[in-house]
Amino acid sequence: MRNRHPELLIPASSLEVLKTAVMFGADAVYIGGEAFGLRAKAKNFSMEDMKEGVRFAHDHGARVHVTVNILAHNDDLEGAAEYLKELKEIGPDALIIADPAIFMLAKEICPEIERHVSTQANNTNYGTFNFWWNLGAKRVVTARELSLKEIKEIRAHIPEEMEIESFIHGAMCISYSGRCLLSNFFTGRDANQGACTHPCRWKYSVVEETRPGEYMPVYENERGTYIFNSKDLCMIEHIPELVEAGIDSLKIEGRMKKPEYAAGVTAIYRKYIDRYYADSKAPQKISAADMHTLSCLYIRSERQDGYYHKHNGGEMVTLDSPAYSGSDETLLQNIRKEHLEHRLTLPVSMQAEFLTGETAKLYLWTGESAVTVEGNVVEEASRQPITQENIAKQLGKLGDSHFHLEESIGIRVSDNAFYPLKAINELRRKGLSLLEEQVILANGFLYERTSEKAPTLADDGDFRKNDSIKSQKSDKKWAITIRTPEQWQGFCSSSFWKDPVRTAGQLRLYLDADFLLQDPSAAEKILRSLTEKEIQSVIALPKILRLRDGQYLEKLRKLLLENLAYINGFQAANMEHIALLKQWNFTGKEIYGDHSLYLWNRTSRDFWKAFLDGYCLPLELNAAEQRDILDPAFPAEKVIYGRIPMMVTANCVQKTTDRCQPQENPKALDLIDRYHKRFPVQRNCTHCFNVIYNSVPLSLHKELCKWSGLVTGRLDFTTENETETLEVLEYFAGTRKELPYGEYTTGHEKRGVE
Repeated sequence: MRNRHPELLIPASSLEVLKTAVMFGADAVYIGGEAFGLRAKAKNFSMEDMKEGVRFAHDHGARVHVTVNILAHNDDLEGAAEYLKELKEIGPDALIIADPAIFMLAKEICPEIERHVSTQANNTNYGTFNFWWNLGAKRVVTARELSLKEIKEIRAHIPEEMEIESFIHGAMCISYSGRCLLSNFFTGRDANQGACTHPCRWKYSVVEETRPGEYMPVYENERGTYIFNSKDLCMIEHIPELVEAGIDSLKIEGRMKKPEYAAGVTAIYRKYIDRYYADSKAPQKISAADMHTLSCLYIRSERQDGYYHKHNGGEMVTLDSPAYSGSDETLLQNIRKEHLEHRLTLPVSMQAEFLTGETAKLYLWTGESAVTVEGNVVEEASRQPITQENIAKQLGKLGDSHFHLEESIGIRVSDNAFYPLKAINELRRKGLSLLEEQVILANGFLYERTSEKAPTLADDGDFRKNDSIKSQKSDKKWAITIRTPEQWQGFCSSSFWKDPVRTAGQLRLYLDADFLLQDPSAAEKILRSLTEKEIQSVIALPKILRLRDGQYLEKLRKLLLENLAYINGFQAANMEHIALLKQWNFTGKEIYGDHSLYLWNRTSRDFWKAFLDGYCLPLELNAAEQRDILDPAFPAEKVIYGRIPMMVTANCVQKTTDRCQPQENPKALDLIDRYHKRFPVQRNCTHCFNVIYNSVPLSLHKELCKWSGLVTGRLDFTTENETETLEVLEYFAGTRKELPYGEYTTGHEKRGVE
């Protein structure tokens, strides 16, 4: 067992909470400034408060870590550099960072401050840890999904001086950190910008695609079930295991919590950590009173031990409610009140008209979304007329909606008007419901219902060649992602296969590694045939790789070595892929970064040049932001078609709703949300993770001409069958006139995210 004691790391939303945490035994506190952190709704620290907090903590022998873990846009970099200079003067002990650009800026501006890599970087194996260590990181925060066995494996393969930080208490994201776009695309508010609206806590139903009317047998009421509603993590009973696994920092979640939370959680964990070190052989028995206190401090229905002892399971989620459980009100009355009042909500403005003889009207707007709702005719009062105060009170009851009033309500009311208070409430409920739908449609869940004919050259741009230039070589560059045997068959029937030079000019085919390993002999034929066709073959590695994938990787490496002459390169979706490819050392093979890599600005782009031969533009950026990071010397791809992966999760929808049914090609499931949209669930039983895709595909067919010559257009196939794959390919090849799908989204092409 290692000699150094792990620190107890406590979140603080304000100077008051920081002081409380330190006084109750925190070894370190992590805080956020007023910018560049991932808690947009937290109170956060002014520079003066931060300076006072650092001084107070140092006076009492505690450390202060500052979160600088947003993904920065180009426009953020100058401000981020100035912020780092201010932090250099204040002197915190560490910076928690996710963006490579911020990491390199911190290394240059304040090298004396430790750099810790955030869990947002999705750190799942020792290859990732060593990657960051070699770049100058002192510590890496593990992905919440790692087991104690995996953490021990990491500890055994990294330098002794390198530190491991892991969450041990608090709320749990159901998604791999940094791999969730639900809030991003539903509401236009990005979790990687600190503005997550937690759509994972919403209700969903689950059905099999082959049995569309039969719901999976989980607890659900008439609106569905909270299938992604993770129970809160609580590892107080497992401190010896955490210490012996080699974790250097035991991290508590909750940077939006109040002093009572910091005091209670810190005191209890401090007590049992100290008790362990006083006598590590003695059994750790947690008192009933301490367990009750922890249960009252923001536990979401029930406690769990997270992924430390299991890979996933239905017991990890609370299906019947997203709310916090009942509590000891004498302990928590103020905490619960503060928590409910500080939910992340959208500002809404209202104007109301209650004019005698006319229908009641309520106007609501937020941002660029606006709705008007009408009620019944306003009558003359026979006794007690309604007043502006009555109306304002009823309309202002926003309760647990996703909105808060931006300003006082503008009200016009006749002197002798009567309108039932119950009807005013109904007017408000109807208006908020309609406005929320408009917000989701306009700002996040961007799709069009359309049955349009195929665009002509006049309105769609010259992205397809007409008959007069059929014999010419296309100057287009295309990349296509194939994941299943059915999609491969569709590709082989397409014009891209029959005449790749004319249709695509330069064609790159991303082949899913799992697909190839299903039949190694067929894989050899596929790779050989692509070489004969002069089509580049690039291997797309699994989205998530864990310790359990050791045998899989041995088989994959063997297949790759046997067919290396027919392989042009690899696709890397994360740091672990790059570390793995460096370890395999396939000389002369190119590496293309996927859109999930953190590459939101020019500095991050230049960072990745050292590791990649090309990259894919991030889905979260709008068109202008994407153009701003282009570099002719660093080839870029842009996804033109494909369902956007909204979430990658270690939890399994099938296992949660029914039971584990491992299959090589499992049946497709659909999630159905409260707006009756269907989100395909791709279950990967080989690596035991799920990918939730958007309900409609991204399609930028109208925008394609604007990107001609700048990027390689990419067509990503996810859930499509053979026929659907062929139809989409023929449309983009120019041999099919009608758009093969009726609904689609343009993503963030025009609007971007907050």
